[in-house]
Amino acid sequence: MTYDLIIIGGGPAAASGAVYAARKQLKTLLIAEEFGGQSTVSEKIYNWIGTPEISGSDLAKSFKDHVKYYEGEFLALKEGQRVMKVSKQDAGFLVSTNKDESFETKTILVASGSSRRKLPETVINSKELEHKGLTYCATCDGPIFSGMDVVVLGGGNAGFETAAQLLAYAKSVTLIHRGAEFKADKITVDKVLSNPKMKGILNAEITEIVGDKFVSGIKYKINGAEETLEARGIFVEIGQIPNTSFLEGVVTLDDYKRIKIDPWRKSSEVSGIWAAGDCTNILYHQNNIAAGDAVTAIEDIYMHLHTK
Repeated sequence: MTYDLIIIGGGPAAASGAVYAARKQLKTLLIAEEFGGQSTVSEKIYNWIGTPEISGSDLAKSFKDHVKYYEGEFLALKEGQRVMKVSKQDAGFLVSTNKDESFETKTILVASGSSRRKLPETVINSKELEHKGLTYCATCDGPIFSGMDVVVLGGGNAGFETAAQLLAYAKSVTLIHRGAEFKADKITVDKVLSNPKMKGILNAEITEIVGDKFVSGIKYKINGAEETLEARGIFVEIGQIPNTSFLEGVVTLDDYKRIKIDPWRKSSEVSGIWAAGDCTNILYHQNNIAAGDAVTAIEDIYMHLHTK
């Protein structure tokens, strides 16, 4: 059979897209390796609208439960499968997975998300203290460190945006970058560093996250000399890796391998393929934004299918 729509992913964009597609009675297949997206690993999430506090695992379960509620005539689910290839066909697309299954569809919504670039294992305690003061989401975890000394790792726009968020409630924020100069926009760098609670350190190689059961500091080297800085929270912003390798040569990707989309319609530059969430080149990436963008995409997909 040929589906009206295949949705790729299991995070907030994929789940909201699946619910809206089913309600619009589009013959839809959702292919999800797992549910939840990046938020699965968060101990607590405080900004999912309508839910003052929820764990990442519970949020993932709620995505799955909501999708399965609509599973039936108009929505099928393939869980535990990863999309490996998308091929263009005369009347649509062929989507192939790692389970040697292939599915035909008229349209695709890519909501495959991205993976945060993590500290290398050569940094002592980089795995042991993850989610114990070492975090990859300031929006999720920042308020926990109100009145404390914190560190941000990274020198790009994301690092400075995270620092700006943390300045609202942290006692002090130190941004550490391995390069000789910050990569963020100069106007952002100047504005953030002008805050009296803010400090920037360049040419620093991170060697150790200090702590036993919880983060207590960080060690780094500058020109071979090791320094130790006390901190209760360490926020890592060293980049994202979009999950888009299966689309190379199919859609237009930017220099960071994110799908280029129309900000109004969420459509890619290839007719029949839309995208939402962290795999796209939109400016801001948050769960609520991803869910909303997927709904926009479904509205546009519906019009595309019914106005040909």
